[in-house]
Amino acid sequence: MIAASVFSQSKVIDIWNGKVPGEIPNTNYKEIVDSSYWIKIRFVTKPTIQVYPAPADKNTGTAVVVCPGGGYYGLSYVGEGTEVAKWLNQLGVTAVVLHYRLPDDAIMQNKSIAPLQDGQEAMRIVRRNATKWGIDPHKIGIMGFSAGGHLASTVSTHFDEKVYESKDTTSARPDFSLLIYPVISMDSAITHWGSRESLLGKNPTPEILKHFSNALQVNANTPPAFMVHSMDDGAVPVQNSIEYALAMQKHNIPCELHIYERGGHGYGLGKKNTGTESTWPEACRKWMEVRGLLVK
Repeated sequence: MIAASVFSQSKVIDIWNGKVPGEIPNTNYKEIVDSSYWIKIRFVTKPTIQVYPAPADKNTGTAVVVCPGGGYYGLSYVGEGTEVAKWLNQLGVTAVVLHYRLPDDAIMQNKSIAPLQDGQEAMRIVRRNATKWGIDPHKIGIMGFSAGGHLASTVSTHFDEKVYESKDTTSARPDFSLLIYPVISMDSAITHWGSRESLLGKNPTPEILKHFSNALQVNANTPPAFMVHSMDDGAVPVQNSIEYALAMQKHNIPCELHIYERGGHGYGLGKKNTGTESTWPEACRKWMEVRGLLVK
């Protein structure tokens, strides 16, 4: 009951306060909840963050911006959103679930950068409010599942790219990233085609494909990462995570990659799974603990 009470104190914040960058007004475009195949939010026009504060008696000062997956087509806001927020709260971590815009030419001047704009501003909002929210401004990470993992890795590798006019110089750089069966590459050999087409269209240039293939964008300033993938992932090949981990190794950046034999794709916290992939939350907790992120 106490946990439920704490969780109910979450608050929703309009990221852009009504002034969405690159917006094309479209009165026919309405956000919906679609459960025809898997429960998801679609047609997001007003991106928000929902802040779930860590319980006061457990607060470690760490915060994580959570990016649900969904192929840049929808947001899997339960299994890769609210349930993840509850888990993070149990660890003493403030969870910030990001409802980012899904790329669409109908409401965006440049759909390829819209999710990145939302991700950068979400990071800046959390950092600006760190003191007020009981957060250490140097312990703010980003987490993403599937296409949300692409967004999280994009923010991690493009955090200083100027994709909108920020009102101040607050950094959008995550201090760490948690990438769960992430889309990383736009390379036709290993990409998730649905995510690629949603984000970049049917005929992207070689330059834009490289730009959003995030293993190619890793450099010395990329934050440390914890990664999870399954060998039998039929949606997002495991090579996505392997390429990112090897790029991190090349630049001497701390990275831990767990590759599981089975699990497929889209298992969230793995609560319904019986294989070894269901143990990844404990491995992630231990990684965060070792890195000093769970110290009160």
